[in-house]
Amino acid sequence: MRELTILGTASQVPTRHRNHNGYLLRWDDEVILFDPGEGTQRQMLMAGFAVSPLTRICITHFHGDHSLGLPGIIQRISLDKVPHPVAANFPAGGREYFDRLRHATSFYDIADVRPEPVGAGFAVETPAGRLSALPLRHSIETYGYRLVEPDSRRMIPALLSAYGIQGPEIGELQRAGELDRDGRRVTLDEVSAPRPGQRFAFVMDTGLCDNVYELADRADLLVIESTFLAEDADLAAQVGHLTAGQAAAVARESGVRTLVLTHFSQRYVDPARFLAEAREQFDGDIVLAEDLMRVPVPARISSGDDRTLTSRS
Repeated sequence: MRELTILGTASQVPTRHRNHNGYLLRWDDEVILFDPGEGTQRQMLMAGFAVSPLTRICITHFHGDHSLGLPGIIQRISLDKVPHPVAANFPAGGREYFDRLRHATSFYDIADVRPEPVGAGFAVETPAGRLSALPLRHSIETYGYRLVEPDSRRMIPALLSAYGIQGPEIGELQRAGELDRDGRRVTLDEVSAPRPGQRFAFVMDTGLCDNVYELADRADLLVIESTFLAEDADLAAQVGHLTAGQAAAVARESGVRTLVLTHFSQRYVDPARFLAEAREQFDGDIVLAEDLMRVPVPARISSGDDRTLTSRS
């Protein structure tokens, strides 16, 4: 299963209907928690998730609405005796904040949480694919994350059957790249088609910059902040945030398939305004995030379905 569960969608101040941030990505056997804001532990309970499957925690920056839920999550990892290590990624310059949150209160600490600070050029291979991070433009050190599954090939049953290849021979062909069949060499390319790896991007708390587009490039699912509306674009630029229209334009110009807008300022009463503004810039799938919503990663595109990009001026 590849699915995003949205635990919270507020920005600096939570509301009666929006918790602070929290985003849980299930990607096959990997379960990654992004930006656990205050109340994340309870939101996971409300969404029907335990901490036990967690394999990684990724923090974009150390503002409270993106990180104050970390102590509760770590203490719950310890309480539930999660048997495997949990990696923790965060901006390297915020190590002091991570250490404070990691040991915020007294508890019986048996959690195997392994810090992996991120900086320029950070990338790590995970069972889900390559996880990388790029710096963003905000008031403190902030990083966005990008997960890219390796490209592979999809076996075509009709072609396998035509060459009489079946059973264990298929695995042998996949491993070796070729197979001798009745005196003829059959290559993997002859019986398969390219299978592009899927891509996920997570962009929070930033003004427009080149790395926003780099992170979003051809993402199947882009989760991106849209704190403000266009009427407050000047304020957004001053404090290092995006408007809904800017986030949607990023999606359009980066060839994104599904856009998830979140991190809404409490100053706006009608959330439909974010969708209306975004729709002016992006005609693809748009999800206006709500707490406890589940968003599936879009089905794979076929090898011939190229995502058309609009060049940036």
